[in-house]
Amino acid sequence: MEPGLTVRSPSVLRALTQRPKPAIDILLKDEEEKTPVHFYTTLDRINGEVSITAPSDMRFDTVEISFMGDERTLVENLSTTAPTSTKIFASRPFLELKQPINTAAFPQHQVAQAGHTYRLPFMFVIPEHLLPQACRHPVDNDQLREAHLSLPPSLGDPMAPSDGKTLMDDLAPDMSTISYAVKVKITRNRESGGKPVILADVAKKIRVIPAYDEHPPLNVLAGKDDGYCLRKEKDLKKGMFKGKLGRLTVEAAQPRSLHLHAPRSENRVRVTTMATMNLRFDPAEESAQPPRLGQLVTKLKAATFFASVPMREIPSNSAAFRFDHRRGLYVETLNLSSRNVESVQWVRHTASHDTERGSSAHSVSSAVSIPDASSVYIGKAYYTASIVVPITLPENKSFVPTFHTCLISRTYLLDFSLSVHSPGKSVSASIMHLKVPVQVSSERNANAQPLISPEEARAIAARDADGYFVPRSVAPPSPEYTERAELVRPAPQVTNLAMESAAQPPEYAFLGSHAQGMAFAAARPICLPSACC
Repeated sequence: MEPGLTVRSPSVLRALTQRPKPAIDILLKDEEEKTPVHFYTTLDRINGEVSITAPSDMRFDTVEISFMGDERTLVENLSTTAPTSTKIFASRPFLELKQPINTAAFPQHQVAQAGHTYRLPFMFVIPEHLLPQACRHPVDNDQLREAHLSLPPSLGDPMAPSDGKTLMDDLAPDMSTISYAVKVKITRNRESGGKPVILADVAKKIRVIPAYDEHPPLNVLAGKDDGYCLRKEKDLKKGMFKGKLGRLTVEAAQPRSLHLHAPRSENRVRVTTMATMNLRFDPAEESAQPPRLGQLVTKLKAATFFASVPMREIPSNSAAFRFDHRRGLYVETLNLSSRNVESVQWVRHTASHDTERGSSAHSVSSAVSIPDASSVYIGKAYYTASIVVPITLPENKSFVPTFHTCLISRTYLLDFSLSVHSPGKSVSASIMHLKVPVQVSSERNANAQPLISPEEARAIAARDADGYFVPRSVAPPSPEYTERAELVRPAPQVTNLAMESAAQPPEYAFLGSHAQGMAFAAARPICLPSACC
């Protein structure tokens, strides 16, 4: 027998592999009350009970009940020189809440009796924000840091219920998922070495749609490669071989957000907002009349950005993002409406009104704004018109708020296509395209109780203010705090971006360097079906 090898008898191996596991059942209060709601929002309480039944007497050491959230991405790179592809997986657990368990509920001597059911209640509160340790990588600005520390919504997980009855598409690809689950784990320490062994573990997934407030409009710069277009100019012709009729300018500003109802809200009004398109026609001649408007088609594009490395900027549909082999983009388009706007009236303005104009692209409230003059404006009369466009979310899809995490982002864009007809019959209709960002926000549960009262919040603020003037010691720490450092080496073939350790509240468990960071593993190249492997 070679040294270092241990031979086990068949009876021992059979006992280890065929030992029946205890039955664990996680029951949520919503299921007990027969309500169709199985998803939660900020400050909602997840109440439930865990029942454990052992088929035989079972010794155990720990029972953990936790509420966890994690995000996972998959980026696949196709080689341009060979028929192979490389898949890069990334995962990041960003939340772990542990339920304190009363030891009096455990059986004597930590041995579960056969056939006896042990019931352990639990209660978790959906937090408003993540701990600072959840995002430690470099970012370009504090706004993105705050976004990364906001609780993200459930995304791309078909096992998580949407409304308790049906599973609707949330417009996310299979390459990006954000999951929440209540997990139960029973462990026992080995007699030699004390290493814990998992006897049984189960998880029950739930859906979380946190409350997201509306943020200021996105700063869209003209000419920037970000996929947005708030202003468009185009020359119109009188006919096939005739001169110019004038120049048409179309502008639109970012509308108010599409505000989702809270998961437990009884409001059944469809989610809607209003966008305004402002038009300006600068005629080439004083006698030229404005063009006839045709069809206005409105589409909503949901863009899901995902990456195998932390994103340090707000992602956009730019060439730099699309050609980065560590990142991916999935866009799904929804047709919202198609309407004839031929009846929209043009309003004629004299040159004196031009000094009072203001670009509608700089304000959310743009119903009466006049676009800036075009590059060919001759300083005489011009025409303006406004089109109010209602935006309503379809009910056959599941929408999540606009959010940004370290690995995944979701943004929305309104795609407007306006057809314009010149007087000449030989000239085909011109199409004006605008791509305007729009936010999707979500409201809070009106019945949710804050974690602390307003009086407690004021007391904490006063304590922090007084503590600013308290003298602080700058002496080196005592040896008892400097002799506990330990170098944790990452596992082979896995790159770990470990977070800095810090003191955690009792309800939170800090995910150490082996789990709190983002774990990345590159799979072996695989051959495509067309290749001969």
